[in-house]
Amino acid sequence: MIQATGLTTHTRQGKPPTVDDVSFEARAGRVTALLGAAGSGTGAALRLMLELQPGRGVTYFRGRPLHRIPHPSREVGVLLGQVPGHPGRSVRGQLRMLCAAVGVPVVRADDVLEVVGLVSLRDERLGTLSRGLDRRLGLACALLGDPHTLVLDSPADGLSSREAAWLHGVLRAYAGQGGTVLFATADAKEAARTADHVVTLERGKIVGDQAVEDFARTRLRPRVAVVSPYAARLAALLTKEARVGRRSVEVAREGGNRLSVYGSSCAAVGDIAFRHGVLVHQLADETGDSGPSAPLPHEESGNVTGDDHEWTDGDLDQAPTAPPTPEAADECTTTTAPGATASTRGAEPARAPSPVAASLPVTPDQALSPLPPPISVRPSRAPLRPLRYELRRALGVSTGFLVVLSVLAVSAVTAVVLARTGHTPVPRLLAAWHLEMPLPPAALGAGLLGALAFGDEFRHPALAVDRGTVPRRIGLLLAKLLVSAVTAAILAVITLLTDRATLHLFYGDEMTAVPGNWPSLLTGWIALAVGCAWAGVLAAGVFRSTAAGLAAVLAVPVALVPAVQKLLAGPAVRSATGLPERLRELALVPWPAGGNHYVASVVRILAQPVGGALLLSLGALLVAYVLTSLRPRPRAR
Repeated sequence: MIQATGLTTHTRQGKPPTVDDVSFEARAGRVTALLGAAGSGTGAALRLMLELQPGRGVTYFRGRPLHRIPHPSREVGVLLGQVPGHPGRSVRGQLRMLCAAVGVPVVRADDVLEVVGLVSLRDERLGTLSRGLDRRLGLACALLGDPHTLVLDSPADGLSSREAAWLHGVLRAYAGQGGTVLFATADAKEAARTADHVVTLERGKIVGDQAVEDFARTRLRPRVAVVSPYAARLAALLTKEARVGRRSVEVAREGGNRLSVYGSSCAAVGDIAFRHGVLVHQLADETGDSGPSAPLPHEESGNVTGDDHEWTDGDLDQAPTAPPTPEAADECTTTTAPGATASTRGAEPARAPSPVAASLPVTPDQALSPLPPPISVRPSRAPLRPLRYELRRALGVSTGFLVVLSVLAVSAVTAVVLARTGHTPVPRLLAAWHLEMPLPPAALGAGLLGALAFGDEFRHPALAVDRGTVPRRIGLLLAKLLVSAVTAAILAVITLLTDRATLHLFYGDEMTAVPGNWPSLLTGWIALAVGCAWAGVLAAGVFRSTAAGLAAVLAVPVALVPAVQKLLAGPAVRSATGLPERLRELALVPWPAGGNHYVASVVRILAQPVGGALLLSLGALLVAYVLTSLRPRPRAR
């Protein structure tokens, strides 16, 4: 059950709020439609409910606001706009990545793919999906955590009649199993055919909160749709007959040869057309939307709306005539309006379908769709969820592999060029790091991979809809730091091996001699790559951009290294020569054999200008991340 109370957006520059004191309920086991035209505030109301937009008011999902629910994705399934995800990721990869984040078994992805009919397209990329397939995938993402509540914003927008009917069938089936369904729409006929309860918004305020039967009676009017090449003559005849018979009939020109007749029936319209010899191409019963501000039928008969013209007897003499034909007496049929979407309403034993839905034909395509089975497997523990998510995110697209291949190629070419020019020490030659280069290719590649880890989260925000897929954002940060550190270490080692093999191929053993102090050199090399990767992760998390993360990595040698060099040149640093011995004296437990050697190696690495600058940058970025990314989320109050 959803209880929204006092939802109000903040005002700007004296303008009225987009949503003003909106309060309503969406009960379990029912489909509730939030109806409103563009600009009425339906989207803002949903964002306020999901705490994605600051404002006032509170929304309870089964008695708790969203920020107090431990696992929001297991309680509320959300579909707002297009499915957020990297366009190069596969459909199945996207769902499996979200399975890892939500904490459900990966087989759940296959279950929802079967429900939404995307099993045959599971290897398609997100960037190639059509609007209809994207809607199906969005519904699959919403169903992934087996939530009790579905909140959807215009789920059938842009879909064909067949696809929309299928979607409405899924929503009906979900509500039939006891779930709560709330969807926003701008189509009154869609709301009447699909929902059990309709909440109407107009200019940010509630103007209607009705059961669907009352809504259909007050907002929708039955009409007769007529298509005739002599629409003007037929409209005049219908108006004259209504005036003579003192009946309230409204005739509206819909454009071209189409008429909409309110207050009459197919039989009456067909009889008039046959008696006067007017050719009729279509004659059908429809249900039309009166609109938020449409006038009620006129009490006086004979008014013709649409062209603002009142037909007189003289007009009949000037209208074209046609001989009586059998087509004029075509049998009256019942159909839906052009562009309207029909849907089977999932009948619940305790409730009868609305009159509007009951009058619509049922086709095999509109049968209720089977829902995925409930999750019976215990979800994975929280500490593993961010790590599994990050691994699937990193391995699900080819960007990381392309970066690694580019780094290896650039590093190998650079090493060959440096060996040809000479005057480069062997350690720097193996790392392809010239003295005038700010950073070696491997360190820059590690920083780029780290920046992509958080940059893609904000460019393709798969976790931004409910903001609760990972329970604590610090867990997501730690997962990204761990994965980026392992990736950077592997990249650093592979780069050394590739450069050594390339140099051996071109120059033999002359340029590939391994230095005697290779353990400490390798440790410093890996530490440099890991530090650049972490700087990229933290900077991209703070500035929410991949470019900013890579810029922060480049700023270390360009801006911070000169400052650290001046700092290390002072007398205070020379006193650190006996630091390992002093640390050993302060230790509460005895150090292992060789402990001084390892501590001295760490101190030596940090004493390097690049190492000190990198450590300073990491500290500053970590503080900035804590102060920005971990601050309380803005929510309605």
